[in-house]
Amino acid sequence: MKTLLSKRSLALLAILVGIGVAMPVHAQRTSGSVGVGAQLGDPSGVTLKIHNQGAPSYDFLGAWSGVNDFFFLNAHALFENSISADNLDQPLEWYVGPGAFIGTFEGGGPFSGEAVIGISGTIGLQVVLADHFELYLQATPRFAVIPGTEGDIGGGLGLRYYF
Repeated sequence: MKTLLSKRSLALLAILVGIGVAMPVHAQRTSGSVGVGAQLGDPSGVTLKIHNQGAPSYDFLGAWSGVNDFFFLNAHALFENSISADNLDQPLEWYVGPGAFIGTFEGGGPFSGEAVIGISGTIGLQVVLADHFELYLQATPRFAVIPGTEGDIGGGLGLRYYF
């Protein structure tokens, strides 16, 4: 199973880097900027975000949950809101958004080896560092609807680089 994880992770990372290289370079995170990075936690994986100023941003995560032995792809629309504070030098924002996921359980359990499809949401905090970097902390509740119903919550700490 660990070989399968590393092959999937490397393939997804290669795709994301390829997309990032093909995108135009921006001096900072602006509308249409693409951020590529990694998330650590449960789940851990690679992330891609398309930032949109004044409109929903879109976040994609290819991840592996070691607790549940679950590989999945997650997508969310993010509604970002600034947090005003006089003593902050970097932009701080909170976000929330609906999403969906598709994945497969590699280990035991009722859905082992089956495709799982569900709905999810995310809530988190993010700070923009040095114009190109975004650090975030988020929680992501998930609810599988196919092939059966089961709830779970994940989350992590991540870092993205914006092109």
